[in-house]
Amino acid sequence: MEQAPSLRSGPHDEAWYAARASRGVQGLKAYDPGHDLVALRRQSGAAQLVELGSNENPYGPSPAARAAVLDRLHELHRYPDPLGADLKRALARVHGVGEDELLLGNGSHELLMMVAQVFAGPGAEVVYPRYGFAVFGLAAQAAGATARVAEAQPRTDAMPAGHDLQALLGAITPATTLLFLANPNNPTGTWLGADALRAFLARVPEHVIVVIDEAYAELADAPDYRSALALRDVHPNLVVSRTFSKAYGLAGMRVGYFVAPAGLVAVMERIRESFNVNLLALAACEAALGDAGHLAWVRTRNREERTALVGALQARGLRVFPSQTNFVLVEFGDRTAAVERALVERGVILRPMGGYGLADCLRITVGTRDENRRLLAALDEVLA
Repeated sequence: MEQAPSLRSGPHDEAWYAARASRGVQGLKAYDPGHDLVALRRQSGAAQLVELGSNENPYGPSPAARAAVLDRLHELHRYPDPLGADLKRALARVHGVGEDELLLGNGSHELLMMVAQVFAGPGAEVVYPRYGFAVFGLAAQAAGATARVAEAQPRTDAMPAGHDLQALLGAITPATTLLFLANPNNPTGTWLGADALRAFLARVPEHVIVVIDEAYAELADAPDYRSALALRDVHPNLVVSRTFSKAYGLAGMRVGYFVAPAGLVAVMERIRESFNVNLLALAACEAALGDAGHLAWVRTRNREERTALVGALQARGLRVFPSQTNFVLVEFGDRTAAVERALVERGVILRPMGGYGLADCLRITVGTRDENRRLLAALDEVLA
């Protein structure tokens, strides 16, 4: 039998290494973050770009978080607290949960990948919705599990391609170990009302761990929206994922967390990377949690600017999906790619949605009033 060539025989291409990777990784595509913003900033100058493609908080974090970072700079030679105990205590107070029901991650991305690594694998099935967060599929495939994608609601004037809860339930089999969904959802911005979510969870079999990603929960203000955190006592198979990247304005710090049953947290702790949340991030997030006033101010600004932006886009004849987040999904039809390229040429960066199966749409972060004004001015030029 012919032996595989030695690495000493010379360099090998990606295909050579891919053939030696685990089966789940072999067919995996890396997460697509959108445009290379660092390169675009260098080309255009950061001050000239209108960056509305990454759902970042344009107002930034609490001043208390900034001060906390500066206060800890003298400790950069020290490892961070491997348990994140102070941040966990602060989160436990905010959410009314036990510290042993919290798991910290380097962004919620890390935790979503971890939960599939622990609770899925070859022979297991992972259910998630069409037009859901891209990491759901990545997590399932990397774990070597079988993905079962539930179709979304049909996109009509009355139905904006949100989660189809009946389809999700229909995709569950005895082999299903995990079910992912986001509420509010990325990239559509749509959400599930409290009654619908409660009825759905009541019908999910107990052998299925349900992970609800609430990355945008702090920004949701619809009368019928409720966090799934209120349902955890009723459903011991429920995990809620949160992040500091959106409403708290700390995307650069990369901190997410799970609120989950203590037993599940204990099992996931077995594979959590040591010191996975850095020293400055721990301090910044704890301080941000203590500034409820800044969070309320961000929520108000986001709601005001989202309402104004939706109205302005609709006045231009564009279809805008309902949203309870800090972004809106907008349908441009067969001109989508051309519009997106023309906006980039004018220094306005939006997020193309082809990778999500929504090639006729662009996702637009709700910016500041000035950023939104510059977006609309550029859009008027392009559409004309």
